[in-house]
Amino acid sequence: MTEPAIVTLLESAADLDAILEVDAESFLWPWTREMYEAELRNPSVTRIFLVRTGAPVAGYCATWFLPGELHINNLAIRPAYRRQRLASGLLAHVLDAALAAGCQRATLEVRRSNDAARHLYEGLGFRLAGVRHDYYAEPVEDALVLWREPPAAPGQNG
Repeated sequence: MTEPAIVTLLESAADLDAILEVDAESFLWPWTREMYEAELRNPSVTRIFLVRTGAPVAGYCATWFLPGELHINNLAIRPAYRRQRLASGLLAHVLDAALAAGCQRATLEVRRSNDAARHLYEGLGFRLAGVRHDYYAEPVEDALVLWREPPAAPGQNG
Protein backbone atom coordinates (compact mmCIF):
# COMPACT_ATOMS: atom_id res chain seq x y z
CA MET A 1 0.00 0.00 0.00
CA THR A 2 1.58 3.28 -1.06
CA GLU A 3 -0.76 5.75 0.62
CA PRO A 4 -2.11 5.56 4.16
CA ALA A 5 -5.67 4.34 4.58
CA ILE A 6 -8.28 6.84 5.70
CA VAL A 7 -11.63 5.81 7.20
CA THR A 8 -14.66 8.06 6.64
CA LEU A 9 -18.42 7.70 6.77
CA LEU A 10 -20.48 7.42 3.58
CA GLU A 11 -21.21 10.98 2.48
CA SER A 12 -22.39 11.06 -1.11
CA ALA A 13 -24.05 9.29 -4.01
CA ALA A 14 -20.56 8.75 -5.45
CA ASP A 15 -19.64 6.90 -2.25
CA LEU A 16 -22.68 4.65 -2.69
CA ASP A 17 -21.66 4.00 -6.30
CA ALA A 18 -18.23 2.95 -5.05
CA ILE A 19 -19.77 0.59 -2.47
CA LEU A 20 -21.84 -1.04 -5.21
CA GLU A 21 -18.63 -1.54 -7.22
CA VAL A 22 -16.87 -3.11 -4.23
CA ASP A 23 -19.87 -5.41 -3.71
CA ALA A 24 -19.91 -6.44 -7.38
CA GLU A 25 -16.22 -7.36 -7.13
CA SER A 26 -16.64 -9.19 -3.82
CA PHE A 27 -19.97 -11.05 -3.61
CA LEU A 28 -21.93 -13.49 -5.75
CA TRP A 29 -25.18 -11.88 -4.54
CA PRO A 30 -24.37 -8.25 -3.70
CA TRP A 31 -26.80 -5.88 -2.09
CA THR A 32 -28.71 -3.65 -4.51
CA ARG A 33 -28.77 0.14 -4.55
CA GLU A 34 -32.32 -0.05 -3.24
CA MET A 35 -31.20 -2.14 -0.26
CA TYR A 36 -28.53 0.40 0.66
CA GLU A 37 -30.91 3.31 0.14
CA ALA A 38 -33.41 1.65 2.48
CA GLU A 39 -30.66 1.24 5.08
CA LEU A 40 -29.63 4.89 4.72
CA ARG A 41 -33.20 6.04 5.46
CA ASN A 42 -32.52 4.99 9.05
CA PRO A 43 -29.54 7.22 9.95
CA SER A 44 -30.01 6.80 13.69
CA VAL A 45 -29.01 3.14 13.27
CA THR A 46 -27.15 2.71 9.98
CA ARG A 47 -23.53 3.79 9.59
CA ILE A 48 -21.43 2.86 6.62
CA PHE A 49 -17.69 3.32 7.00
CA LEU A 50 -15.40 3.61 3.97
CA VAL A 51 -11.70 2.92 3.78
CA ARG A 52 -9.85 4.95 1.16
CA THR A 53 -6.31 4.77 -0.11
CA GLY A 54 -5.93 8.10 -1.83
CA ALA A 55 -9.01 8.84 -3.89
CA PRO A 56 -10.53 5.40 -4.48
CA VAL A 57 -12.81 3.66 -2.03
CA ALA A 58 -10.94 0.44 -1.31
CA GLY A 59 -13.62 -1.08 0.89
CA TYR A 60 -16.40 -0.52 3.38
CA CYS A 61 -18.17 -1.80 6.47
CA ALA A 62 -21.96 -1.43 6.73
CA THR A 63 -23.23 -1.50 10.32
CA TRP A 64 -26.12 -0.96 12.66
CA PHE A 65 -25.45 0.90 15.90
CA LEU A 66 -28.16 -0.48 18.19
CA PRO A 67 -28.62 0.26 21.91
CA GLY A 68 -25.57 -1.36 23.49
CA GLU A 69 -24.78 -3.44 20.41
CA LEU A 70 -23.00 -3.18 17.06
CA HIS A 71 -24.22 -5.39 14.23
CA ILE A 72 -21.90 -5.74 11.24
CA ASN A 73 -23.95 -6.32 8.10
CA ASN A 74 -21.29 -6.28 5.38
CA LEU A 75 -17.54 -5.87 5.19
CA ALA A 76 -15.72 -5.95 1.87
CA ILE A 77 -12.40 -4.85 0.39
CA ARG A 78 -11.79 -4.63 -3.36
CA PRO A 79 -9.67 -7.59 -4.52
CA ALA A 80 -6.87 -5.26 -5.67
CA TYR A 81 -6.53 -3.91 -2.11
CA ARG A 82 -6.71 -7.16 -0.15
CA ARG A 83 -3.83 -8.49 1.95
CA GLN A 84 -2.83 -4.94 2.97
CA ARG A 85 -4.45 -5.00 6.45
CA LEU A 86 -7.19 -2.61 5.29
CA ALA A 87 -9.99 -4.84 6.58
CA SER A 88 -8.44 -5.19 10.05
CA GLY A 89 -7.76 -1.44 10.25
CA LEU A 90 -11.26 -0.60 9.09
CA LEU A 91 -12.87 -3.06 11.49
CA ALA A 92 -10.76 -1.79 14.41
CA HIS A 93 -11.92 1.76 13.59
CA VAL A 94 -15.56 0.61 13.48
CA LEU A 95 -15.23 -1.21 16.80
CA ASP A 96 -13.69 1.88 18.43
CA ALA A 97 -16.49 4.11 17.06
CA ALA A 98 -19.10 1.65 18.31
CA LEU A 99 -17.58 1.50 21.77
CA ALA A 100 -17.45 5.31 21.92
CA ALA A 101 -21.17 5.31 21.00
CA GLY A 102 -22.03 2.95 23.86
CA CYS A 103 -22.05 -0.38 22.02
CA GLN A 104 -20.62 -2.90 24.48
CA ARG A 105 -21.13 -5.95 22.26
CA ALA A 106 -20.61 -6.68 18.58
CA THR A 107 -22.02 -9.41 16.37
CA LEU A 108 -22.06 -10.62 12.78
CA GLU A 109 -22.73 -13.67 10.61
CA VAL A 110 -20.08 -15.20 8.36
CA ARG A 111 -20.14 -18.09 5.92
CA ARG A 112 -18.78 -21.26 7.47
CA SER A 113 -16.35 -21.63 4.54
CA ASN A 114 -14.99 -18.05 4.68
CA ASP A 115 -11.75 -18.84 6.49
CA ALA A 116 -10.13 -15.47 5.71
CA ALA A 117 -13.01 -13.52 7.24
CA ARG A 118 -13.19 -15.84 10.24
CA HIS A 119 -9.47 -15.34 10.86
CA LEU A 120 -9.92 -11.55 10.66
CA TYR A 121 -12.84 -11.53 13.09
CA GLU A 122 -11.28 -13.97 15.54
CA GLY A 123 -8.08 -11.88 15.53
CA LEU A 124 -10.16 -8.95 16.76
CA GLY A 125 -11.79 -10.91 19.57
CA PHE A 126 -14.93 -12.36 17.96
CA ARG A 127 -15.91 -15.84 19.13
CA LEU A 128 -18.32 -18.47 17.84
CA ALA A 129 -21.70 -18.21 19.56
CA GLY A 130 -23.96 -20.25 17.30
CA VAL A 131 -24.88 -21.50 13.85
CA ARG A 132 -27.70 -20.47 11.53
CA HIS A 133 -28.24 -23.56 9.38
CA ASP A 134 -28.69 -22.99 5.63
CA TYR A 135 -28.62 -19.20 6.20
CA TYR A 136 -26.94 -18.40 2.88
CA ALA A 137 -28.24 -19.29 -0.57
CA GLU A 138 -26.35 -20.12 -3.75
CA PRO A 139 -24.52 -21.96 -2.49
CA VAL A 140 -26.59 -23.02 0.49
CA GLU A 141 -24.34 -22.76 3.52
CA ASP A 142 -24.48 -22.29 7.26
CA ALA A 143 -23.70 -18.94 8.86
CA LEU A 144 -21.55 -18.85 11.93
CA VAL A 145 -22.79 -16.30 14.44
CA LEU A 146 -19.85 -14.52 16.03
CA TRP A 147 -19.95 -12.26 19.08
CA ARG A 148 -17.39 -9.98 20.67
CA GLU A 149 -18.07 -9.06 24.27
CA PRO A 150 -17.04 -6.89 25.80
CA PRO A 151 -14.85 -5.01 23.37
CA ALA A 152 -11.51 -3.65 24.51
CA ALA A 153 -11.10 -0.06 25.61
CA PRO A 154 -11.06 2.57 22.81
CA GLY A 155 -7.87 2.44 20.80
CA GLN A 156 -7.20 -1.21 21.67
CA ASN A 157 -9.09 -2.82 18.79
CA GLY A 158 -6.31 -2.94 16.23
